[in-house]
Amino acid sequence: MQAMVMEAAGQPLVCKTMPIPVPNEEQVLVRIIACGVCRTDLHIMDSELPKPKLPLIPGHEIIGTIAQVGSKVTSLQIGDLIGIPWLGYTCGHCKYCLRDQENLCENALFTGYTIDGGYAEYTVAFQKYCFHLSPQYGHPAAAPLLCAGLIGYRSYQMINSAAKRIGFYGFGAAAHILIQIARSQGKEIYAFTRDGDLQAQAFATRMGAVWAGGSTEAPPVTLDAAIIFAAVGELIPKALADIDKGCPVICGGIHMSDIPSFPYKLLWEERSIRSVANLTRKDGDDFFALIAKIEVKTETRLFPLRQANEALAATRNGGLNGAAVLVM
Repeated sequence: MQAMVMEAAGQPLVCKTMPIPVPNEEQVLVRIIACGVCRTDLHIMDSELPKPKLPLIPGHEIIGTIAQVGSKVTSLQIGDLIGIPWLGYTCGHCKYCLRDQENLCENALFTGYTIDGGYAEYTVAFQKYCFHLSPQYGHPAAAPLLCAGLIGYRSYQMINSAAKRIGFYGFGAAAHILIQIARSQGKEIYAFTRDGDLQAQAFATRMGAVWAGGSTEAPPVTLDAAIIFAAVGELIPKALADIDKGCPVICGGIHMSDIPSFPYKLLWEERSIRSVANLTRKDGDDFFALIAKIEVKTETRLFPLRQANEALAATRNGGLNGAAVLVM
């Protein structure tokens, strides 16, 4: 099979011909249709997430079909359409798993980070960590749902359901999916982009934001909540200044630059800051059940597998509306 491989941090991926992986008794072999490109892949390549498996096949927004099943696989069969997310395995017996916080599992494995992922024609995955998908998701545009969609949804679930005016700081793959869910529930979205990025602001407005502006601008109203998708620590004090009393700032990324010091008065009056770590399988089940009732469309730019480095560069440079997706 063809695969794009990370051999060392800070270096471009290398296209290699590799043996098709063999699933163990609890795994399935997946013929990959498409794999989304996530900013987390850049964090791994830039050593902002330490100690990846090396060599590594990145990618954790995978859509594919089952080509082979292990001897103890009971929940999936050959030909099934599945999605493979970031969370690839949990132990089930650590203190976090035992209190329904498997996203914090002490022994977790992560797709495209500590186990090989989807920048390839085939991969293997543990049966319990695959999502069975309906035929409507059997195309490349569905790939971003497996991380951008899921992490956006987990971030959104941390907000009080009564919140109406919500700020999205960074308007990329996750935000453009989540805004469709939020609007279906009557929310007003205020989009913050890089200062001067008129293209991203126009994209946010087209997707339904009631206001879009630069990250240093003040919104026209006081916000009920803020979700930060950009990996920029300076946005936390800014978001605290934009939200009302008793409201949260949710940090939806796995990595963020250092947070600058800020006066306590920004946090006072029971404002809060929360981070989002990984996802649970329940998040996925709930998310796909929800979007089955809502017409969610993703904006994608497709790249052949061999152009993974170009897709990563486009993601890094912010030159995309929506998400880059590799197709096999």
